[in-house]
Order: sequence, then structure tokens, then C-alpha cells
Amino acid sequence: MACLEASPPLDLRPATGQLRLRTRNLQSWRFSLPSSSSCKACTLVSRQRPICNAQSYADELWVAAPQSPASVRSRLLAAEREEAKAVLSLFLRQKGLRSTLASRIVNKSDGFIEHLVSKLQIAYRSRYAEGRELSTPEIRDALLPYLEALSREHGDSLVEVVENFADPFSMEREALSSTVLTPTSSNKQKAVARISTPISGGALPELVLYLLDLGMDHEEIKNIVCKFPAFAYYNVERKIKPLVELLLDLGVPRSSIPGIIKKRPQLCGISMSDNLKPMMTYLENIGVNKTQWSKVITRFPALLTYSRNKVETTVSFLTELGVSKKNIGKILTRCPHLMSYSVDDNLRPTAEYFRSIGADAASLIQKSPQAFGLNVEAKLKPITEFFLAREFSIEEIGIMVNRFGIIHTLSLEQNLLPKYEFFLKMEYPRSELVKFPQYFGYSLEQRIKPRYAQMTGSGVRLILNQMLSVSDARFEEILEKKRTGV
Repeated sequence: MACLEASPPLDLRPATGQLRLRTRNLQSWRFSLPSSSSCKACTLVSRQRPICNAQSYADELWVAAPQSPASVRSRLLAAEREEAKAVLSLFLRQKGLRSTLASRIVNKSDGFIEHLVSKLQIAYRSRYAEGRELSTPEIRDALLPYLEALSREHGDSLVEVVENFADPFSMEREALSSTVLTPTSSNKQKAVARISTPISGGALPELVLYLLDLGMDHEEIKNIVCKFPAFAYYNVERKIKPLVELLLDLGVPRSSIPGIIKKRPQLCGISMSDNLKPMMTYLENIGVNKTQWSKVITRFPALLTYSRNKVETTVSFLTELGVSKKNIGKILTRCPHLMSYSVDDNLRPTAEYFRSIGADAASLIQKSPQAFGLNVEAKLKPITEFFLAREFSIEEIGIMVNRFGIIHTLSLEQNLLPKYEFFLKMEYPRSELVKFPQYFGYSLEQRIKPRYAQMTGSGVRLILNQMLSVSDARFEEILEKKRTGV
């Protein structure tokens, strides 16, 4: 067995005869192997647990004395990859995804994880040059702001970006080379080079020229290729132009087409006759308004890239929930990103929860489909508990949800709490909020406070609905009639 020159704390566990050793700083370990040792490899399988194990895996690292610079770099990169996964999982859970769904997304997003590791290398280039291990806080400080920026940029499509981010490595990507994770032969770099290098005569490739004419700039094209390298190899005549012509025929403004391609470049690679048009026909048959395709695709181009099975699974659930075929089409026309929600991880648990508080799930998903993408534990229950803590009954909360379906999508700190505190200052009975929960949908500074000040200044008292829901002219008229008693 390896002879340890340091004496870290031991963690002995009855796990198939293995001795597990824990340490936070892997660089403090030094192993030496006697020539007669029966153990042929000491491998690291996680950041915290070096395990002496004779079996080797593609992504495990040999630890021998002396350690080569390449092995140190490889070991650190494997550790940072696991940390990047943990940060991404944490971020997705903070955004309201269930833990199981967040883990599933992380585990099938290898390309995006490698991208995050490359971000770490840029942020801490000197650390990598020295072979020093990053701490968990340092990793979070580098990655969380970047993930927040991506979330602001892509909104509901963030998960799509993560899952479809190009994997720049081959099947053997775990067998890292001695170079610090900047593989010059990666698919991504080759693709970027392809659309950046002038061809014969000094002209840019046809794809780039076509997209520039469409309204994109070269950096936008590079960003698309970085996320989806296959795009660099799409034939303009067979792939790009037919899609652009279809979008124009559907009424999509030419100025909106670059945005669609940036959101979902995979759309260009789908067969027009075998996949895209049949999917459009299927969606029209279940009620998607064919005259609204321009708006639907602009809002959520990923809709047309989903498999028929995924779409049918969601449609079956909506039917099971009690939504009519006609209304299913209306939902998808108005809120096509509903199709991105998992039936098992989002739609079904959310429907069951809303039913448990007395809300009509079928009606609610038609009025506020965005509420069904929220995590029950992280987002829905805290809102319900907010009102329960203020002595609203479950029945009253159910009524409020039925009347104002997006109430569970609102921020506790930035919306519900300050508006509720001002509601108390206005000294209305709690029943006013049950009757008119739409109160929480109005701006506190731009609508609620000015209207309330104007009302009290006139010496009259209106119910919340009258005070907030009418136009300025109608509000003035109501105040005048109250003042004069007409």
C-alpha cells in the first residue's frame, strides 16, 4: 500500500475493503509506492477522497511520487469540474428548480461544465500556472455572477442553453492533456476558426456573409458557434436560407430573425420536410393559432425543436388536467415555453400543490402557465406560508390564487412584503385583498401610493378595485362623484 509521508485524519468506512482518506487540500498529500507494492494505482475520484483502488477509470488520475506538473494540473481540473457542477446545481435550485431536476440537468451538460471550468481558468490564470487549488468560495465568486448574467440574458431559455451548450471535447475528454484546458483542436475552436478565417480571395465564408447581411455582427455569429459549433458547418442554401424564408412567410419580421437564430441555432439544422413542418401541422391541429406563428416562434423558437414524444406527453397531461383541446392551443400560442417544463418535475407536482390549497389547476394553467414552472418547495410554499402567517386561511389563499393566478410568481421581498405593509397602513380589512388580490400586481410607487394619496386628499374612501383598476380619467370621475354625492 502507498506509504503516507503526511498524517491526515482518517475516515474509515466499511466500503468494499477500501480505506478512505479525507483532506481539503489535495496538494498536501505525498505518496510513495514501494516497488513491491501490490497496489498498482492510487486514484483520485473526488476532491475530498483519495481512494487506493487497483481499478482505473478514464477520468481517474495516477498519483505517484514524484508528481508531474501534468498530473497536478489534471487533478486540479477534475476537482474544479466537480465544484463547477455543484455551483451550477446550487444556482438552478435557487432559480426554483427541484433538486432532482437540477441534478439531471447538470449531469447531462458536460459541455457547459467544461465552459465554466474555462471561465475559472481565465479568472484565476496565475493560480493555474502555479498549480494551486482554488477554494470553494473563490469558485463561487467567479461563477455565480456569470450564471446570473446568463439568466438575465436568456430568461426562461437558460436551461436550454445549459443543456445544449456544445461539448468541446471528444469521448475521451476526461483524459486531459498536459495543456491546461485550452485544447487548440477542440470542436469549438475549429468551428470559430472556420467562420473567422477568410477563404480564397480574402472574403469571409458564405455563412458569415449571409448572416451579416441578415443583420448580425461577427461577434454574435462567433457566440452562436461557441454555444453550438455545428452551426459553423451548416450549408447556407440547404439549411439557413430555407428556414429564413419560412420565417418570413410566417410573418416574422426580418429584423427578428437574428434573435431567433441566436436563441435556438439548432432550428437551422432540423429537416424542413421530416420534422419542422410536420411539428407545425401537429401543433396547429391541437389548436395553436396558425396566424400567430410569428409571435410564437419569436417568443420561444425551441418549441419547434422538441421531439413529437415530448410534445405529446405535455399535451396528454394538459388533457388529463381538464384543459380542452381548444384551450391547449391557446396556452401554447400565448405561452409556448410551457412546453419546456417537465411533466414529472414541474407540471404535475405544481398542479397537485395548487389543488391542495383549493385552486383550480386547469383554470390556473390557462391563465398563468408561468406559475407551473416554479419549484413547489422553494417558491410556491413560501408564498402560501407568507399569507398563512398573516392569518389568511387556506380557503382565502385558494380564492386569491383563482382570482390572480400569478400571485405565486411574485417576489416575497420586492413585491408582496412592501405592498402588504402599505396595505396595512391604508387600514383596509383583510377581506379586501381576498376580493382583489390583483392589488399585488400594481406598482407601489407609480400606482398604489399616488392613487391612495389622491383619494385621501379628496376626503373619500374607495374599495381597492375602484382605486386601482380604472383608468386615470375614470378614477377622477369616481372621486368627483364621491365628493359631490352625485
